[in-house]
Amino acid sequence: MNLMATTRKLSQEHTSAACDRGTAALGRAFEFLGKRWNGVLLGTLRNGPAGFRELARAIDGISDSVLSDRLSDLAAAGLITRTVDEGPPLAVSYALTDRGKALLPALQQITLWAEEHLVEDPT
Repeated sequence: MNLMATTRKLSQEHTSAACDRGTAALGRAFEFLGKRWNGVLLGTLRNGPAGFRELARAIDGISDSVLSDRLSDLAAAGLITRTVDEGPPLAVSYALTDRGKALLPALQQITLWAEEHLVEDPT
């Protein structure tokens, strides 16, 4: 095999490996963000820290137990922080970390795409 053919083959292998990594990363992202309410919670926290009750009121239809689970998932992923103010009264707030804030431009783009291309449910 000549040098040009070898270079082309290595380039194709490199491109294929990069594509496979990108596909796997996209799959992981949508598996996590596709979990009901995760993306919505991140979007809700874009306006700043919020307490549990504030989040529950802001997100219509989420139960307290699911909200608690999702907040735990997001904190474990390093996307939000949980801060406890011993008070009195005791107060817990949630805020985006830098990793969470880094997702906001992508979430905004998905929002714009959905507004333009997905038909709203008429119910």
